[in-house]
Amino acid sequence: MGERKLIKVTLVRGLAGKPEKHIQAVRSLGLRKPGQSRILEDNPMVRGNIRKAHYLVKVEEVSDEAT
Repeated sequence: MGERKLIKVTLVRGLAGKPEKHIQAVRSLGLRKPGQSRILEDNPMVRGNIRKAHYLVKVEEVSDEAT
């Protein structure tokens, strides 16, 4: 089977007072509260949302065996 790349995205800052487009980008990653993490497939849509709100999230690469 093909190996897919996974990344762990963690919300490290609150969303209060942030621009609406940045809030929407974070919400589309499935994050709502600071400290919350999600493991997502590494694709252009996810990377674009991370790039838009890069100062709000922390990104780590995860091995496929960890899930």
